[in-house]
Amino acid sequence: MRNRTRTRTLACLITAISATAVTVAATPAAQAATGSVHLAKIYYNSPGSDNRSNTSLNAEWVTITNSTSTARSLKGWTLTDASNHKYTFGTFTLGAGKTVKVHTGSGNDTSANKFQDRRAYVWNNDKDTATLRKSTGAKVDTCSYNTSTAVVSKTC
Repeated sequence: MRNRTRTRTLACLITAISATAVTVAATPAAQAATGSVHLAKIYYNSPGSDNRSNTSLNAEWVTITNSTSTARSLKGWTLTDASNHKYTFGTFTLGAGKTVKVHTGSGNDTSANKFQDRRAYVWNNDKDTATLRKSTGAKVDTCSYNTSTAVVSKTC
């Protein structure tokens, strides 16, 4: 009788552990299904010569996408490269299902385009890492590239 009780207890314990493991494993997938705010693309090698013209600087950009069904405030969020060039969002809400393009150069901010107002390039043409952080400093997403070919962008 004792062996049968131990066997049942062990079977129940294994079942409980297995159910917990399945729940834990399913959680990230469930979260991904609800969407996220994430880096979508880095266009790091603007066309033509790197002459630091505003047109050339603005052809270098990063897109951030909100794939959730709810608008998200990005106030105080930061976008940085590996050298810690930092862009901080002011008051800005990224709509549900929307994308914003963050350009290196100067321009007029809109709901679809933000400008860092820089006079020099941020994204290296050979390798770099973009990091998106919340205003608390918590890392939201990263996207890296390392290429020696004629590739000009990285889809994250």
